[in-house]
Amino acid sequence: MGHRILHLSDTHLTASGIDEDGVDAAAALDRMLYDARHVPALDVVVVSGDLADDGSPDGYADVLERVGRFAAERGIPHVYCPGNHDDRAAFAAVLGSGHRAADGDDAGTVPPGLGRCAAVGEVRGLRVVTLDSLVPGEVHGTLGAAQAAWLTEILATPAAAGTVVVLHHPPIAPVDSPLLGSANLRDVDRLAHALRDTDVQAVLCGHFHLQLSGTIAGVPVWVTPGVATRIDRTAPPHLERAVLGASATVVDLGVPGGPMFQTLHARDPRAGTTAYLVEAVSGVDAVEDDLPR
Repeated sequence: MGHRILHLSDTHLTASGIDEDGVDAAAALDRMLYDARHVPALDVVVVSGDLADDGSPDGYADVLERVGRFAAERGIPHVYCPGNHDDRAAFAAVLGSGHRAADGDDAGTVPPGLGRCAAVGEVRGLRVVTLDSLVPGEVHGTLGAAQAAWLTEILATPAAAGTVVVLHHPPIAPVDSPLLGSANLRDVDRLAHALRDTDVQAVLCGHFHLQLSGTIAGVPVWVTPGVATRIDRTAPPHLERAVLGASATVVDLGVPGGPMFQTLHARDPRAGTTAYLVEAVSGVDAVEDDLPR
């Protein structure tokens, strides 16, 4: 019995719907969900962090309403984890555990006393574990010893249909990107130790705004491109170019040859238009912006 996941990430919604780069993030999410409407046999929607660009309750409520409506129309649950742009208090206040049933009810279990927005839930026998790799004020992420120990304890008992682990910061990075190589998960060894010789079928991440695959402790890792923007890796190595064009992934687990990852691109007439171009070493100084206003 397989499972099919619609994997979104980096929606970057705000109270106004416009993110800090001037991108209409609300419209990008709507376009992606609309163009994914014909994807058959989905079991769950997963959103792997950077839900609200401004960390506002309104931003989380907007993501929940839009993704929740898509999920409710299909009678499937929807699951969220925080990213570096997110705010833990606002995330928890609006999303609870981050695991929502098709009817919107909170369906996740949160570990007591962890101080992070981690949780575990179940979808037709598939265990879904969401981790919190947020380091407030920083671009990189960490798990921390307590969260890694909790994950190890959870994974000690196999689930009926295996497990998928969701977190924002990838434990991998392109070898030729100094920016992404400093913005990923820092305590990779802790995650690897928790995953080794378990029933985890895949680790799903976001953050990089590009599609990337690799492995950790023999487990496939998938980084889905962003919804608000995606990174164009054809830019010169010293630059980072973000372009318009909402993207997502369909993840198939428990299928022959799986797990499989199919990237979806929303049909956007402005796809490929530069949203920003920055020096990749610093990642802060804008040198070009030709996004139509």
